[in-house]
Amino acid sequence: MDDVLSKYSAGSRQLFGKTSEDVRKRQLDSNMNARHPVDLSRFRHIDAPVDSMEDLAAELRLLDAVSAAYIRPGAAAAIYSIPKPAKKSKRQTNATTPNFRNNQGYLDAAPAGIDIKFARTYVGGDGAAVKVADVEWGWHFTHEDLKENASGVISGTNDNSDDAHGTAVAGEISGDSNKFGIEGIAPGSQFMASAISGDITIAEAITNAADALSKGDVLLIEVHIGGPESTGNGQEGYIAVEWWPEMFDAIRYAVNKGVVVVEAAGNGAVDFDRPIYGQEGREAAGFPSDSLNPFDMSNPQSGAIIVGAGAPPPGTHGADYGADRSRLDFSNWGARVDVQAWGREVTSTGYGDLLSGDENSWYTDTFSGTSSASPIVVGAVAVAQSIRVQSGRSPLTGEQFAQLFRQTGSAQQDGPNGDASQRIGNRPDLSQLVPAALDVASEGN
Repeated sequence: MDDVLSKYSAGSRQLFGKTSEDVRKRQLDSNMNARHPVDLSRFRHIDAPVDSMEDLAAELRLLDAVSAAYIRPGAAAAIYSIPKPAKKSKRQTNATTPNFRNNQGYLDAAPAGIDIKFARTYVGGDGAAVKVADVEWGWHFTHEDLKENASGVISGTNDNSDDAHGTAVAGEISGDSNKFGIEGIAPGSQFMASAISGDITIAEAITNAADALSKGDVLLIEVHIGGPESTGNGQEGYIAVEWWPEMFDAIRYAVNKGVVVVEAAGNGAVDFDRPIYGQEGREAAGFPSDSLNPFDMSNPQSGAIIVGAGAPPPGTHGADYGADRSRLDFSNWGARVDVQAWGREVTSTGYGDLLSGDENSWYTDTFSGTSSASPIVVGAVAVAQSIRVQSGRSPLTGEQFAQLFRQTGSAQQDGPNGDASQRIGNRPDLSQLVPAALDVASEGN
């Protein structure tokens, strides 16, 4: 292989560690008693000039030592429409930040919201027994509403040049509970970040996050990637990351450690049940022959909870995207999608379109995409898990939460972009989810 790499001025390294032996040792604990053990040591990361990648991959596939060689497209945060800070500051000098809780309709009682008031009646209803790790690029951790439980970046380098997205995500999940700004769904949860940066790929950021978490904690993947139906026109055809073999195994590594993984479905407006995501598409992409379509429910699953984007109630912030809980036009759908949440008009920290001025006090009420939906689901999981753990029960797995989301919540509705057969699932309802989570028998019982 070295001769082929040298021919194309390419470099190669183990994807998940310094040596294959290091990787095998790393995954011993996660594979112990796992239904679907993974072998992360089989993956190598190749760096090569962009214009030679296709030829390089073709030559690598001819080598006996190589079972597959594929090129993964670029990735992006799964936000649909990027808010822009107000050109003129909406803040008076030295003024106190207003309380925007009334803008956060996603916290309200079901069916409009997830009913955070119900959860707060329980010990642990603020998510205090759970840690959350977010996988993406940047966060503004000096924000005035992220002071209590934000732990900062635990792996990689924070991209401070593009940090509004991660800031909005952090606010939805663990924004401080105070008398100004916004309130996170799980303000007691410890929020940390695993950055995609430099030599740290998305898959590595996932496994690094998993290593920083404990059984029952939550890992959020706020990324989508251009799939086999990508058109080159913006986000069209972008899909959930688990379709790529190294991502699937990275997620499974986390799941095998007992971490609950929540994954954005992506904003590609595609049907995951289409044949192109099956073996035909996977062979065309150059994937290993034993790599099965994870969107096919009859195949082994990653164990992640996949989140679609649904419309908020008509009239939210004066907007109307169709029937409440109907699929938004950009959201991917299919049998594999477990649950939905608001994909438009989400109020949180960051961006500055709601309140601008000093970046430490920026707020938005137009956060969107499966990016805005997924943190709502993370918050619901963190709260329900924390309540369960504080009650003395063992934590639930991601697969168990996925099943509960399918059994509880406010049902998807038909809308202008398709009927409810285009599955994005139910919206969480903590008044149903929490009792259901408490009712699941603990391990050993």
